[in-house]
Amino acid sequence: MTSIDVLILGASGYGGGELLRWLSMHPAVASLRGTARNHAGKPFHTQHPNLRGLVEGTFEAEPDWAALAQSASPVLFSALPHGELARQWPAFEAAWADLGLAERLTVIDLSADFRLDPAWTYGLVDWQPERMAGARRIANPGCFATALQLALLPLADWRPAFVAVTAATGSSGSGAAPSDTTHHPTRANDFRAYKVLQHQHEAEVLRTLAAAGWTASLGFVPQSAPMVRGIFATAQFPLPPGLGPEALRLHVEGCYRDRPFVRIVDGSPRVAATTGSAFADIGVAAKEGHGVVMVALDNLGKGMAAQAVQNLNLALGLREDTGLKGAGSWPL
Repeated sequence: MTSIDVLILGASGYGGGELLRWLSMHPAVASLRGTARNHAGKPFHTQHPNLRGLVEGTFEAEPDWAALAQSASPVLFSALPHGELARQWPAFEAAWADLGLAERLTVIDLSADFRLDPAWTYGLVDWQPERMAGARRIANPGCFATALQLALLPLADWRPAFVAVTAATGSSGSGAAPSDTTHHPTRANDFRAYKVLQHQHEAEVLRTLAAAGWTASLGFVPQSAPMVRGIFATAQFPLPPGLGPEALRLHVEGCYRDRPFVRIVDGSPRVAATTGSAFADIGVAAKEGHGVVMVALDNLGKGMAAQAVQNLNLALGLREDTGLKGAGSWPL
């Protein structure tokens, strides 16, 4: 098996912590390092207490490109805030060129910086996964975008005139820095919509759907739910004439038959059944020409870090489920 050396930029946040957790269990990862300027010199477990005694290492102030250049299979994950990798990208590329690292380095970015950049491979791993083979610059999808696209891509062949999507997310989707919308006392017993019909993930969703032949308009209402992890998305649309619930289920099952981390469930999927895992669960319903596809996933797992590791596996020619096949916790 390929021996991989990994550096994580922004390793102190929720995404960075999830990457540390998943990659520490990955059999191909030989070394694992992470940067976090404000926590330099501190052990990983000071920010991620679940990793105490399991993941050794300390946060570094700056990336050590020279050390990474010694690797035969160097990998960079960026879990920096949106806009930060793009800002530093020219300086990074210059440093990599000096070390002969640029062409050998696999970069997977968890932010929104390059998701619409055609020079990067868009990492929605369950859509045309062959695209990921050998990719060196991978833009990992947003968590909402992952759930929405899993719900909507099976519908592309039917050309629905309009699809309405609602999707609720947990507070961890806003990152580790507290805000008015994520502070526990103002969120724990509340439920609200936000960025109605103007969420930033809609652009990447529509681009993928257009490439799949999608022409319908999309109405997306994101919602803030009183939970820490998870996304639950519901897509509603007119069914083609004569199609009922069994035909809809068979169609969706056919779209994801060979995808190791997409599960088709009876009835409604459950966020808690996916929490802490790499899985997305999908359920369907239909009645009188009206169809529904529901998707549940962990926004930090399938919606972020676990999908990034899945992309890494495909990019480097490893088994897609390497280091990822495991159940989440139940009950929470």
